[in-house]
Amino acid sequence: MKDRSDKDESSVRVAAGVVGPVVATLVVVSGVVNVLALTGALYMLQIYDRVLTSRSVPSLVALSALAVGLFAFQAALEIVRGQVLVRLASRLDRRLTPLAHDAVMRLRCYSGAHQGSPTQPIRDVDAIRGYLSGQGPVAILDMPWMPLYVAFVFALHAVLGWITVAGALFLIGLTVLTERLMRAPGESAARVLKGRWTIAEASERNAEVLNAMGFGGRFTRRFETANAEHIAANERLADVAGGFSVASRVFRLMLQSALLGIGAYLTIKGEMTAGAIIACSIAASRALAPIEVAIANWRGLVGARKACARLDAVLANLPRPGEPLLLPAPGKSLQVEGLSVAVPGTQTAILGGVGFEVAAGTVVAVIGPSAAGKSTLARALTGVWPLARGAVRLDGAALGSWSREELGRHIGYLPQDVQLFDGTITENIARFEERPDSQRVIAASKAADVHAMVLRLPNGYETRIGEGGATLSAGQRQRIALARALYGDPFLVVLDEPNSNLDAEGEQALIEAILQVKGRGGIVLVIAHRPAVLSAVDKVAVIGGGRLTAFGPKEEVLRKVLRHPLTAPGALVLATEANA
Repeated sequence: MKDRSDKDESSVRVAAGVVGPVVATLVVVSGVVNVLALTGALYMLQIYDRVLTSRSVPSLVALSALAVGLFAFQAALEIVRGQVLVRLASRLDRRLTPLAHDAVMRLRCYSGAHQGSPTQPIRDVDAIRGYLSGQGPVAILDMPWMPLYVAFVFALHAVLGWITVAGALFLIGLTVLTERLMRAPGESAARVLKGRWTIAEASERNAEVLNAMGFGGRFTRRFETANAEHIAANERLADVAGGFSVASRVFRLMLQSALLGIGAYLTIKGEMTAGAIIACSIAASRALAPIEVAIANWRGLVGARKACARLDAVLANLPRPGEPLLLPAPGKSLQVEGLSVAVPGTQTAILGGVGFEVAAGTVVAVIGPSAAGKSTLARALTGVWPLARGAVRLDGAALGSWSREELGRHIGYLPQDVQLFDGTITENIARFEERPDSQRVIAASKAADVHAMVLRLPNGYETRIGEGGATLSAGQRQRIALARALYGDPFLVVLDEPNSNLDAEGEQALIEAILQVKGRGGIVLVIAHRPAVLSAVDKVAVIGGGRLTAFGPKEEVLRKVLRHPLTAPGALVLATEANA
């Protein structure tokens, strides 16, 4: 197992460290670019002070050819620098996106309902890449070379140099002011954007309910309100950013004009040449340009910085999976020891003090009233939710002793809320393995009694089912999901209300599938609200009030429930129907 101190390996800072050497090279390239950017100033200085006075055409041609060559070299370096920045952003994206996607999958399991958009980590990576691909980083790379231009202006005349320094300090102060004044509007814009996306995604997830019961229009109005707040917040943010951007640009133009005017005065006084006026204007403009560009792109910088902070916090707080020793496949027992589970991201315990042991070849039914903690138990047994206390062991090894992918091979899980994915039936049953075993796919389909139904579809097992299995009925989705849970003959199969959408024929197929798992020496834990499935079980666990109130052989537990209904009030009806 990796040491816990390694968890920060997935942070944004470390990912950015991978591109550090490239950044160092870019700084050197930027230095060369900025030295070459003096070409225009030096060219004008030579033209006005030497060529015009000497009237030498060969000198003009030679200087012009040299300037063209230097300009071409500068352009090539700037093109390369821009391309490197884009590829640097892409490289960082390729490193961070898998981590962000993994965070999206794990956030709800470890942190509960993620605040804001569930896909926010991926959006944050997009924001970081977008900023790095723009002009903002170019301005930052150019800023350290501003003293070069200021020194050049000082070499022409000290007065003009101090004016340039004063202008640079003013623009730097404007940048600091921009940062401070954009902080509140930026936070407000981020907050309303989060609310806007929350409503939009809720509308998409619940479109059928909204349309069926006619309150989609009310949700549209809620979205319009959130969108209006979003627009207003972005207008305030754009006003601040745009105002300072215009102010910096106008100030730089005024400064250039002032330098020309003062330069003209100094030329009249005989303290500098006419060529120096033009050269000074060009150099001063180049010195202040990075600050102006940085202010113009400040909004993107603020967004990227906040994205880095959010992403870094998410990646740092999620438990880092280790690389444990490969253990043999479990095949003997399931032990639950003092299990307590809280809602992820909170301290609210909803299940506590659960302990039992089940041998291979056993079927356990979990019964109890609604909201008693049955589905929570299922999530804990499959490792979906972290444990507050206790342990779940397969053949004596805690679930954390396996990697997540390896553990998944030994677990079959059918959640109460069935979720299928856009893809073929083969892909969904085979858990999107890159090279699925067709024999195991068919075996799982037959075990779930869905093989004949699949063959009747237009493209059989290669039929695409759409997002969430939209092309299938609720019963078909449940049976496909059951086949997925049975794929690969997992040792522990956890079924959360697997017959909720099944007819009598489907329930019989479910019972036969459970008996097949039992027959091959697997363990089945089935959460049931309907009595039909109890005919296949060996033991019953009763959950009531977040506690395990009874566990043992089916007949013994059901008699106890009938004799003492308060053990688990909601289980009484199920026990009565089962005995009937």
